[in-house]
Amino acid sequence: MVQSTYRFILLFIFLLPLQLKAQQNSILKGKITDIRQNPISGANIQIESFSHYATSDTNGNYTIKVPSDQTFILKISHISYQNIVANFKLRSGEIKVYNPILKIKQEQLQEVIVESNQSIKDKNITINTEQLEQLPVSGNGAVEQIIKTLPGVSSNNELSSQYSVRGGNFDENLVYINEIEIYRPNLVRSGQQEGLSIINPDLVSSIQFSSGGFDAKYGDKLSSVLDVKYKNPDKFEASAEASLLGSSFHFANSSKNNKLSYMAGFRYKTNEYLLNSLDTKGEYKPNYTDVQAMINYRFSSSFSMHLWGSFSENNYNFKPETRNTSFGTINNALQLKIYFDGKEKDKYETNIQAFTLKFHPNSKALYRLIASRYETTEKETFDIMGQYYLSDLFVSQGGSSSESIENLGVGTFIDHARNKLSKKVTTIDIKGDHNIDNLFLQWGIGGKHEEVDDQINEWQYQDSAGYAIPVSNSKVALAYSRNANNKINSNHITSFAQGTYVLQNDNGEFQFTGGLRHHFWDYNDESFFSPRASVNYIPNWEKKVKFRFSTGYYQQTPSFREMLTINGQISNHLNLQKSIHYVLGQEYYFEAWNRPFKFSSELYYKNLKSLTPYDIENVRIRYYGDKKSKGYATGLDLRINGEFVPGTESWASLSIMKTGEDIIGDELGYLPRPTDERVNFSMFFQDYLPNNPSYKMHLSLFYGGKLPVWTPKKGKNDKSFRMPNYRRIDLGFSKILLDENSKSKNGLLKHFKSMWISLEVFNVLDINNTISYLWINDVSGNQYAIPNYLTSRKLNVKLAAKF
Repeated sequence: MVQSTYRFILLFIFLLPLQLKAQQNSILKGKITDIRQNPISGANIQIESFSHYATSDTNGNYTIKVPSDQTFILKISHISYQNIVANFKLRSGEIKVYNPILKIKQEQLQEVIVESNQSIKDKNITINTEQLEQLPVSGNGAVEQIIKTLPGVSSNNELSSQYSVRGGNFDENLVYINEIEIYRPNLVRSGQQEGLSIINPDLVSSIQFSSGGFDAKYGDKLSSVLDVKYKNPDKFEASAEASLLGSSFHFANSSKNNKLSYMAGFRYKTNEYLLNSLDTKGEYKPNYTDVQAMINYRFSSSFSMHLWGSFSENNYNFKPETRNTSFGTINNALQLKIYFDGKEKDKYETNIQAFTLKFHPNSKALYRLIASRYETTEKETFDIMGQYYLSDLFVSQGGSSSESIENLGVGTFIDHARNKLSKKVTTIDIKGDHNIDNLFLQWGIGGKHEEVDDQINEWQYQDSAGYAIPVSNSKVALAYSRNANNKINSNHITSFAQGTYVLQNDNGEFQFTGGLRHHFWDYNDESFFSPRASVNYIPNWEKKVKFRFSTGYYQQTPSFREMLTINGQISNHLNLQKSIHYVLGQEYYFEAWNRPFKFSSELYYKNLKSLTPYDIENVRIRYYGDKKSKGYATGLDLRINGEFVPGTESWASLSIMKTGEDIIGDELGYLPRPTDERVNFSMFFQDYLPNNPSYKMHLSLFYGGKLPVWTPKKGKNDKSFRMPNYRRIDLGFSKILLDENSKSKNGLLKHFKSMWISLEVFNVLDINNTISYLWINDVSGNQYAIPNYLTSRKLNVKLAAKF
C-alpha cells in the first residue's frame, strides 16, 4: 500500500509540469474566406516570435495552438491575397473563433491598358513578374528563361538567351521594351560568348508573349513577339543580388507630387565558373556589364515625357589549353584530345537611347511619339591552333575509358578571324489608341534608318595528313575562307491600323480584331501589305471557356545577316520571307482541389511561302542568301498552369511539331529544317514547406527532341543525322531570411524589406547535352563528328535583398 502511494506521488510530480504547460495553451480556429465568402485553401497561419504554424485546408478551416495570457501577433498570408496581421490575447484554455476575410492583391495594371482605357481581354500569354525573382538562371536572362518554358518555344542551349518558336530561327522573333524594338547580336557564334540579355528583370513590370498569329500592331517577323514593359515607379524601391555568377543592383523613386520618377539598374556577370565545366579547358575571362536608366516626367495629367538609356559591354577573352572528349558507344568508343595554342578576344558594345512623349487628352484617346537610336559595335578576333589526336579505345574489348589503343587520326587545324561589324538604327514612330464604345482602334506610322558596316576576314586551315599540301607556290588549301567588306545604308517606312470590336449577346462575348500593316524598303524599292485577323469567343457556359482563331500574313524583310551568301558576300537576289499563320486555340478554366487552373491548347499550321535556307552551328546562323525555298510548320501546343501547390503558380508545356522546306532547284524535295524538333516538353514548378513557407523550391525542366545535322562540306546534298535529345533540370532552394512583416529587425536589418538566400543546382542529373559538332578528318579522308557538350552539374549560391 505504501509502495503504491509512493508511485502515485512520483507520477503526479512528473505529470504536473506537463499539465501546467497544457493549461497555458489556448486554441485559435476559424475559416478563411475571400470577400465573396469563398474558402481559401493553402493560406499560411503563423504566430510571430513563436514556432507555431498552420495551413488552411480545402474548406478554408484552420486550427492553431497559441500562447495563453500574453499578447501575440497572428499573421495570415497567401500568394494571391493581401496579408492580415492581428493582435490577440487569450485566457488560459480559451478557444476563440476568428474568421478572417482576405482581399485580393492589387497588382499594378499594365501601363498600356491603363493609359488607353482598353477593356478587351488579352490575346497573348501574360507572365507574372514575381516568378523572375527566385528562378534559377544559368543563362543570360531570367525573362528568356521563363519564355523557354512556354508552349511552342524551344532552346537547347542553357548558356544562350536565344530561342526558336514553332520551327523558326532566332532571327524571326520580335522583342520590344516599352515599344522599342530590340535586336539580337550579329557575330556571336556560341552561347558562352553571349553577354547579358538586354532585358533587366529588376526593372520589368509586365511581360506578354505570343508564339504566332499576333496582331498587326506588332512588326514584320515570321514567328513570335515578346512585349516587355518597364516600371513607372511611384515610391522608393531598391534591390541587390550577389552570386558566384555576378551581381546586380537597382533603385527607383518618385517625387512627392509624383510628377518625376526615375529608375536605374546595374548588372555584372561572368560565366567563368560555368565555362570551366566544358570539355575545352583553358583560361576563360568573360565579363559582361549592363547599365540602364529611365526618367519619367509628367507635365500635367495629360502630357508626359519618358527617357530610357542603356549601355552594355561584353568582353569575352579565352585562351584554350586542352580538350579531352570521349564519345561514341561501348562498341565504338572514341576519344579526341586537342592541344591548343593561341587565344580569342571578342568585344561587343551596345548603346540604346529612347525618347517618348505621351499625350492623353481624355480617357478615350492616347497619342505617343517614340524616337530611339540603337548602336552596336562587335569585334571578333582569334588565332587558335589545335593539334588533335583521335583514338579508338576498344572499351568492348577490354580497354579502359582513358586508355588509347589505336590512333585513327593525327592532325592540325588553325582558326583565324578579324571580323568587325558596326550597326546604327534610328527610328521614329507616331502611334494612337482610341476607345469608341465597343470599338478599340490603334494606328501607327514610322520610319527607320539603318547603317551597317561589316568587315569579314576569317578562314580555317585543316591538315589531317601530318603536313601541309601546297596548292601553289604561295598558298595552302583552306577548309573554308570568307573575306568581304559590306556596307548597307537603307530606310524603312512602316504603318499599321487595326481595330477590335466587342459584341455581347445571349450566347456570349465575341471579340473581332482586324488589322493591316504596310512596309516599304528603299534598298530594293519593295513594298508589301500584311493583313491579319483574329476572333475570340467566350460562351456563356457554366464552365469558363475561351476559343480563338487567328490568321495573318507575316513578311520579313531580310536583316543584314540574311542578305549574305555562305561566303560572306551580299546576295544579288534578296528574298522577302513570307508566312501565312493559321492558329486555332482554346482556354479552359477550372478548379481542382479548390484551386484555380487553366488548360490551353493551340493547333497551328504555317504556310512558309518563301524562305531563305540556313544552317545553325551553336547559336550562329549562316544563311544561303542566294537561294530560296518554301516550306511548312505544323504542330500542337499544350499547356496547363495553376496552383498545383496552394498559393504558388506552376505549369507544364508540351509541343509536338514538324517543319520542312524544299530548296528550289536542288531536286531533293522536302528536307527537315534545322529547327525540326519533333517533341519539346518543359515545366516550371514551385513548392514550399507547408509548416514553414519561408523555405521554397523552384524547378525548371527541359526536354528537347533531336535536331537534324548535316556534314559541313556536303551540306544538304548529303544525308542528315540527328543529335541526341536535350535533357536538363535546374533546381533552386531558397530560404526567406526576412520579410516585410518580420518583427526582429535590428541594426542594419531594419533597412531591409526582405532578404533571402538561394542554393541553385544547375544540370542536376549531370547530363552531357550536345549543342554542335567539331568535324575532324583522318588521314583517309573520313569525317568524324565530335560532339561539343554543354555545361555539367554546377552549384551556385545567391543572396538577394530588397530595400
